[in-house]
Amino acid sequence: MKDTSQLSWSAAELGDLVAVCRPRSDPRDYPDMPFIGMDNVEAHTMRLLGTVPAGTMKSNATHFRTGDVLYGRLRPYLNKVLAPSFEGLASAEFIPLTPEAGIDHDFIRYRLNAADFVSFTSHLDEGDRPRVDWDGIRRFKVSLPPSAEQRRIVEAIDSYLTRLDDAVASLERVQAKLKAYRASVLKAAVEGRLVPTEAALSRAEKREYEPAGALLARILKERRRRWEDAELAKFKAAVKTPKDDKWKTKYRQPAAPDTKHLPPLPEGWTWASADQVTFRITDGEHVTPPRTESGVLLLSARNVGQGQLRLEDVDYVSEKTHGELCKRLTIEAGDVLLSCSGTVGRTCAVPQNIRFSLVRSVAVLKPLVIRSDYLTWAMASPFLQMQIHRRKTQTAQANIFQGQIKKLVLPVPPLAEQERLLDVVPERLDVAERQHREVLATQARLRRLRQAILKWAFEGKLVDQEPSDEPAHRLLAHIRAERVDSVSNPKTRGRKTKKTA
Repeated sequence: MKDTSQLSWSAAELGDLVAVCRPRSDPRDYPDMPFIGMDNVEAHTMRLLGTVPAGTMKSNATHFRTGDVLYGRLRPYLNKVLAPSFEGLASAEFIPLTPEAGIDHDFIRYRLNAADFVSFTSHLDEGDRPRVDWDGIRRFKVSLPPSAEQRRIVEAIDSYLTRLDDAVASLERVQAKLKAYRASVLKAAVEGRLVPTEAALSRAEKREYEPAGALLARILKERRRRWEDAELAKFKAAVKTPKDDKWKTKYRQPAAPDTKHLPPLPEGWTWASADQVTFRITDGEHVTPPRTESGVLLLSARNVGQGQLRLEDVDYVSEKTHGELCKRLTIEAGDVLLSCSGTVGRTCAVPQNIRFSLVRSVAVLKPLVIRSDYLTWAMASPFLQMQIHRRKTQTAQANIFQGQIKKLVLPVPPLAEQERLLDVVPERLDVAERQHREVLATQARLRRLRQAILKWAFEGKLVDQEPSDEPAHRLLAHIRAERVDSVSNPKTRGRKTKKTA
């Protein structure tokens, strides 16, 4: 590492390099101006995802100018930084930073995007909704190069990151193709095109088979039997004996789907509602239980991956709390989980040898007779995902409630055909999963390389220093003199405020 203190660099703080002026504006006064909300800036990448007309906003906004750098102060670990090439309004969650004369705004943008700044801001506020302010971040230490070298550094970073961004875009296209491939496998599986149908095989082998209609009748019979057993258990627990069979009339037969507008099914298949093929559909605990440092897993929608549980980020409850939660709902191997709040529609089957409780952002479907893997694939197929999308509500966040989950319609093949799918679908999906993991690993390497480039840049290792560059300490002295002058001279202060508004 070169000693930048001997190469015309100077130690400074972020507050030495930028000015902050937060003029509030009523969006209704600028209805046609572009408005940037926090959701319009992609985390970590400094990529603008879009704007909306300011006139559609109601709350006062921050007015920024071309050349300002917007820093998202809410959840600083997301590192939302943007240098717009236009004038507009932004959410008040952005701090607009105006670089002083001689400070390149792209140099500031990249400096805020570096990992050490993210680490610095992430430790300023560690609450549930961390939020930093200017007084907190202005003390961040910066090694400042001369103005000319700032521009050379920015050009070098642009060159390297352009190539990295091209690689990232290529990986994103691969991910999109893998997602499409996975969807095509599941679509073929639930349309009877992935394995030979049981009807066709039975004809070729001159044997009988159980069509899905007969399977559904068997499921419904088993569903009622389980309900009756549960009711008798309640009588027994209350030390009561039913006088007659009138209690059986309380059983509610699950509604069959309306098939008038549904596509034709392969021979031997039938349509069924999710309610018909499950014994119970419910969701996790509505009152969030107290967490502990260790104990039994407490999972939420973030832990439901597409096809498997994600256990990288989990909460815990005590054994006692888990026991209390199990009185209402016990999760068993073979149950099917569906994320039903926030990111709606991810689904997986519960594997063997795992204990956990759930919060209400996850729905639980307990299948009867049909294979839980098939139910999982059906729920993840484009046909069911479209239904889930139509039935979910969208307020502050998306939700799909139990009543709507019960009405979901799925195609049901004969049981023997489901068994054959168990041999084919996992193999096809595993191919996509292996490639997906390789893509994720490559993306992680590119993110590390991106941060390495920024680190090298701000350590003076990315471009050569030029002895002819004006030293950074003179630039800092000029900035300080300008600030003193703006305080002592009201006319200068007025011009400065107008410039940085």
